[in-house]
Amino acid sequence: MILYSTKNQQLKASLEEAVFRSLPPDNGLYMPEYIPKISANFLNTIENLTFNEIAFEVSKTLLSEDISDTDVRMIVERAFDFDAPVAAIEDKTYCLELFHGPSMAFKDFGARFMASLMSYFLIRSQKEIRILVATSGDTGGAVAQGFHNVPGINVTILYPSGKVSDIQEKQLTTLGGNVTALEVDGTFDDCQTLVKQAFLDTELNQKYNLASANSINISRLIPQSFYYFRAYAQVKHLGLPIVFSVPSGNFGNLSAGLLAYRMGLPVEHFIATTNRNNVVPNYLENGVYNPVPSVETVSNAMDVGNPSNFVRMTRFFGDDWGRVKQDISGFWFNDEQTKAAMFDMYSRRGYLMCPHTAVAYLGLEEYISLTKKEVAGVFLSTAHYAKFLDVVEDALGTNAVEIPKRLSDLLSKEKVAIQMSKHFEDFKQYLLS
Repeated sequence: MILYSTKNQQLKASLEEAVFRSLPPDNGLYMPEYIPKISANFLNTIENLTFNEIAFEVSKTLLSEDISDTDVRMIVERAFDFDAPVAAIEDKTYCLELFHGPSMAFKDFGARFMASLMSYFLIRSQKEIRILVATSGDTGGAVAQGFHNVPGINVTILYPSGKVSDIQEKQLTTLGGNVTALEVDGTFDDCQTLVKQAFLDTELNQKYNLASANSINISRLIPQSFYYFRAYAQVKHLGLPIVFSVPSGNFGNLSAGLLAYRMGLPVEHFIATTNRNNVVPNYLENGVYNPVPSVETVSNAMDVGNPSNFVRMTRFFGDDWGRVKQDISGFWFNDEQTKAAMFDMYSRRGYLMCPHTAVAYLGLEEYISLTKKEVAGVFLSTAHYAKFLDVVEDALGTNAVEIPKRLSDLLSKEKVAIQMSKHFEDFKQYLLS
């Protein structure tokens, strides 16, 4: 696989270079020069395949020029021991549950595949790397779990102080070992800026082999495409066009869906659904992209005012707003609407949703209401509801929501985090010291 920079198509890299470098030297993002098509036979029989069988076929199609089929299968098997099931919610409406991995969030798919892929390359090259990752909530926990005690890798996680849930914070601050958490006095955008600046700093890059586990890294997007194929396999029997509603913050999740689409996955439409951080729905409405500082909401993992993957999303369509708008609709919802949807869904169906899942559900309902189309509607549940216990209990008016043991056990563990300002020089001096 040859990849190019979104800022300069002449600036290219191999898969291994892109995985470890994360960002091109010109601060663009890596995109595949060519996106291969999945085989028709695979799609014809996909409903008979397990998640890992689907992941292997998609990986093999994308990575065959770089990695043998035997090693691709090993990477997949090492990464995944969990599924991405769909739950029937209403007539022709399904929730794609992406919280069955170890950190109970969709980021497990990307983090564990990335750790497995990096480990494969590191064993061959005998290198050591330092991973820097910014998190608005779920990425940190998934990366911490996925990379914990992986030989040759040290992980530094930056998260915004006071802007992640208690369980999310414990997931990324209690492992220790090769995982260090930095509690940044700022927003997620500030954390993301620090990481990006580090990758462009000559002195830091001379001292360390830096890599990122954020969705700016192409090896995060590849595995996230797997569960779109898996969802299709589970609703294919309906014989209806499929529509995905994606709760969106940094837009890596939607970009992964577009990768699957470009590989040949039959998708009728995508819905980019956000909270009040609505720069992309606004772009889809008027063609103007105007990033702004993020605002705090109850769906905190989506509190992103300048999504890194926006350029990837548009690049899939040749940066043509008209083409983007044909395949993607954008909606946004405020906190009151989000909590009302959580309460309504639980009251009517007995189904618990985290606030991000509720936003995705609202987006799907809005699209169907406006278009009147008969579709198989799939909204993505990006995290287990218990990770946002305060918001869920507030929305439902109860304090008796059950917490899975793997999450409740975290609450008694001691948080270990280093306080950090949002100024790059402070962050740089910490890394150098």
